[in-house]
Amino acid sequence: MKKAYPIILTPLGDGYMVTVPDLEINTQGDDIADAMEMARDAIGLWAICTQDAGRIVPSPSRTMPIADHEDIVTFVDIDFDEYRKENDTTAVRASVSLPRNLKLKAEAAGISFSRELQTRLKEILNV
Repeated sequence: MKKAYPIILTPLGDGYMVTVPDLEINTQGDDIADAMEMARDAIGLWAICTQDAGRIVPSPSRTMPIADHEDIVTFVDIDFDEYRKENDTTAVRASVSLPRNLKLKAEAAGISFSRELQTRLKEILNV
C-alpha cells in the first residue's frame, strides 16, 4: 500500500523540523533530503505500530497544510508493505544444519546459535 503524505519542513538553525499534520507526528533532519527520509521513517514506524495495534492508518489529506513563509510544504511517499518488510524484526524459526561435533562444542561453550547466526548475517549483509 503506497501513499504520499503532506509534510511541512521548518528551517532550524542546524537543519529542518518535519511536521506530518495528518498523523500529528514530528521528526527532524540535518538537511532537506535527510528531513524527508526521517519523515518517511517516522510515518512508516507510526503506521506499523498503528496497524499492529489493530487501528486503521488514516489516508493522506487532499489539501496542503498551511505553513509560514519560510516553511517548505511538500509530500513524502511511502510504501507501507515494503517498509514493514525492511524493518520487521519479528523473530522467525529457521532450520539450519551443522556438523554434530560443532553443535556439541558450541552448546558446551554456552554459545547461542540464534545470536551468532544473526550477528554473522548482519555482518555479511551490512545491516
